[in-house]
Amino acid sequence: MSKSTQAETQVDRARPIDHQKGHEFQAYGHMTRRPIALSESAARQSVENLNQVLADTMTLRDLYKKHHWQVAGPTFYQLHLLFDKHYEEQNDLVDALAERIQSLGGVSLAMAADVAETTIIPRPPRGREEVPVQISRLLHAHEVVLKEARTMARQAAAAGDDGTNDLLVSDLIRTNEKQVWFVSEHLVDVPLVKAD
Repeated sequence: MSKSTQAETQVDRARPIDHQKGHEFQAYGHMTRRPIALSESAARQSVENLNQVLADTMTLRDLYKKHHWQVAGPTFYQLHLLFDKHYEEQNDLVDALAERIQSLGGVSLAMAADVAETTIIPRPPRGREEVPVQISRLLHAHEVVLKEARTMARQAAAAGDDGTNDLLVSDLIRTNEKQVWFVSEHLVDVPLVKAD
């Protein structure tokens, strides 16, 4: 092989193979069987439930980031930091939920358009809102997630899906309850400054 042919071959091997096309190898809504000692029907029900709570958790997460960017007023700094902290915690939950769906043999939602079609949390306006409205919106979203997580945890336990039950109770419910506490305290009617 000549040096120029050899050099061309090396260049070709180093070139990324982009613009590839193919077909889905697992369609959304279809299950693959995993050897996890769980019935297919239990896994399927958990995947459906988890995709719903995933869509709502992604929406809640994004509400936190929206309010982190758009918060204003005398509590700006504290809420700016709190909203970002809660965003990160919700992001961790998103990852855990999606990985659980995949481990059960399902396909997790991933794209914003799919989440927007699936979530039951009301869409906020694009513009900025006052802090009490932002907080009320967050509290409502938490309530939606907590209500469905409690129902889904009971269903998972009844079906013998201990892994899903544990994720929902130990991670999702406890994290959301704590965040509700931290956020709701900002709506208590206590003046910032009180002179006697």
